[in-house]
Formats: sequence, structure tokens, C-alpha cells
Amino acid sequence: MKDNIFTNMDRGNTVFKDKSPLSHKFLPEQLPHRDDQITMIAKYWIDALDNVTPSDVTIYGKTGTGKTAAAKFAQKQLLEAAQDNNIFINVEYIRCTDYTTEYQVLAQLCQRLGRDVPYRGWTKGEIINTFREVLNQEVNGKKLILIIILDEVDILLEKDGDGLLYTLTRTENVSVLSISNYLDFKKFIKPRVMSSLRDKEIVFPPYRADQLADILNERSEMSFNENVLKEDVIPLCSAMAAKEEGDARYALDLLSTAGDIADENDSSEIIGDYVIAAKNRIEHNKVTDIINTLPTQQQRVLESVLILTQNKEEISSGKLYETYKEVSKGDSVTYRRIFDFINELEMLGIISTNTVSRGRGKGRTNIIKLQCDEKLVDKTLNSL
Repeated sequence: MKDNIFTNMDRGNTVFKDKSPLSHKFLPEQLPHRDDQITMIAKYWIDALDNVTPSDVTIYGKTGTGKTAAAKFAQKQLLEAAQDNNIFINVEYIRCTDYTTEYQVLAQLCQRLGRDVPYRGWTKGEIINTFREVLNQEVNGKKLILIIILDEVDILLEKDGDGLLYTLTRTENVSVLSISNYLDFKKFIKPRVMSSLRDKEIVFPPYRADQLADILNERSEMSFNENVLKEDVIPLCSAMAAKEEGDARYALDLLSTAGDIADENDSSEIIGDYVIAAKNRIEHNKVTDIINTLPTQQQRVLESVLILTQNKEEISSGKLYETYKEVSKGDSVTYRRIFDFINELEMLGIISTNTVSRGRGKGRTNIIKLQCDEKLVDKTLNSL
């Protein structure tokens, strides 16, 4: 039998002592610059410690602004307080990219609360009734208070509608904390559900460069060997991430990838040049992956944006549609549908839109700009 390939593999020298603190999933003991938001969550949840169902809460903020980390931090603290006070509380975290329908979420909650249910095959009524039966359990004469964190809730709402929120907001002893990257996600919620949601809203602003530097300094002490980072590395990562709408995840990715590049170069130090190389690598991977997986019509819209950008033309939605029809050669969608594609490309960070006024009597128009490297977009589209 051959030796295991990993047994004798030489890991070589590395700048890392522990990569995990640079992961998006890592939950530190403290969350710098998010005290106010965590305190607001706690203020809304504290009723649970008096055996009263808390208000529903909605958290908004761009990607990488600490929404998930703050919710999980508050979850951990509340469960510790409940245990100390012998209160029957449970907080369950659901990522709506993993469970994308009402049935899947309710089945998963039943499983976690101790009831074995199938993940398909039951009627909607059966899974709802079973979920509510589970919630009727009592400990020391007290019913369970269940707080459900629905992360990226907009994905579930867009795919499956607002049935889950309708069920949860009309179930006793249940409180919902919804997390969304988009301020307008409630467009997927019908008035009958909004009337029972009555949520408290918390907005997470983007991190500034100095705040990102604090986060990176704290994580780098846990992640790297001593004297590895050159002085310009963290300021550079922070400045770049601040330009990406204050995205802490992007800052962590830059620092981690710069460390990988140092290892690849057999370097005992991480230098500014490695951060630049990390940015290029991350940008390349992100853009190419997104473009390769876009539907054909969205690829055509992006190609039209690229053509107009290369021609140094101001890109209005009308001009974009005319160019798109030329690119599509007769296989085009309606002008109204183009706006959906523009919104989706903007959400992916590939383009940006800005509404400008043309002056009195001339109305307003959307101006579209490419947000990625022209050459990279051109190369990727041409490789399709």
C-alpha cells in the first residue's frame, strides 16, 4: 500500500500561524465598531429574558459590514444570559442561500428542535402544523421563545415569496431577525405580511478605512507569525476595501491572499506588492466567475456596456438598449426587461447606475458605468 500523500508532504515555511481568524465565518470575541448595532439588537431582544416574545428586527447593510457577525454575537450573548437565568429561549440561524423555500426552512427548524420530519413530501399545512406543535413544548411550565435569524432573506423572498414570513409572524412565541444586503427587499413582501411584521430596523453603515485597519490589526495578530507584515500592508488593504463600499470581507480576503502569495514566493514577509497582486487575483476570479455564469441575455447587456465604455460614450439606458439590440442580432428582450438585467448586474458589482437630472422639463435618466477592469471583462466575454 502506498503512503498517504499528505503524510510526507512538506508544508514549507509559512507566514501564517492560524488562517482561521481571516475567514468570513470566524466570530471574534469582540466586534470593533459595531457596539451600537449589537446594543440595538440586544435592546430589542431583552424582552425574551422576561419570557416575552421580542419584536421582529430587520438588519440592512452592504456586504461585509458586519451584519451576520453582529447577529451571531448577539445570539451567543442572549443564549448565555438565558442559561444563567434559566429561561427557555432558542435562537436559530438560517442562511437562506442553503434553505430557499418555506418548506425547507420549517423542516430544518423542526429537525433542530428535535422533531424528525421529511425534507419533501408533506403538504404545506402538515409542515406548518408540525412546526407549531414543536413550539408548544414547555419546560418548567414555560413555553419556548424562538428567535429565528434569516440571513440573506431577500434570496428566499424572491425565489419563494413571503409565505415563510406570513407563517412565522403569525406563530406565537416566534420572533424573526431578517438580514438583507438591500434596502428595497421589502418589495417582495405583501401588505398583509408587512402589517404583522412591524419590524424594528437597524442599518449597518460601511466601514471607514481606519475602522477596517482596526479589524485587520486585531485579526492579523491571531493569524500571522511575528514581524511578518510590513508597515504599509494593513493601510493598503484598508484603503482598497474602503473603496469597495467599506467591505470587511474584502479586506480580510486581501490580507489572506497576500499571505498566500508570500508563501508562494517563499517570502518571510508580506509586502505591499503582494497586496496589489492579491487585489488582481481576487478581482480576476470574481469577475470571470460571475461573467461565465451569467445568462446569455445578461452577457449581451454587459457586452453592450463594454462597447459603449470603450467608445467613451455616456451610457444612458436608452443608448444601452439600442447597442444591446445590435449585439443581440434580433434575439433581444423588451426595453422593460433590460432594467431587470441592469439591476442584477449592479447587485453583482459589475456595473453601477446613477440617476441624474437633465434640467427643467428634460426629466431624469440613469447613467450606467462599468465597475470592473475593461480588459478583463473584454477577455472574459471573448472567451465564452
